[in-house]
Amino acid sequence: RGAFDEQLALAGEANRPAVIHAREADEDVAAILAGHPGVTAILHSFSSGPALLRAGLVLRHYVSFSGMVTFKSWRLDQAIQDTPLDRLLLETDGPYLAPVPHRGRRNEPAYVRQVAERIASVRGLAVDELIAATGANAARVFRLHSPAPGSPLS
Repeated sequence: RGAFDEQLALAGEANRPAVIHAREADEDVAAILAGHPGVTAILHSFSSGPALLRAGLVLRHYVSFSGMVTFKSWRLDQAIQDTPLDRLLLETDGPYLAPVPHRGRRNEPAYVRQVAERIASVRGLAVDELIAATGANAARVFRLHSPAPGSPLS
């Protein structure tokens, strides 16, 4: 717990998001996050319960979903629906947790499309709308800037 507090304090001092992978520690994580209200956190590869989701959203944290959203054994539909669109992120969590139909193989960044498709379906959104929103969220949380028009990266 002490190390977690220290890491969150460092994230706050550096004005950087803390990426948190919580497993079977929802109450502890929620309590510790509550003690760092100025820190932005990303609940990475979210698979926790509604209490941690609510606690994170009250503090305006982000919730990132991985290929687990495509697994029949993991029902995350309610968490997907309960996460405001402006707090939602997509991820692969590669090389692990490849989404269906790639499950059991090495996960690749390109597979994030299957994550987006599943989440868009659950939310009743067009995939492109979801990708645009989550891309804007990622740019905001990681402070990424779009390249200037005409630059080699545009």
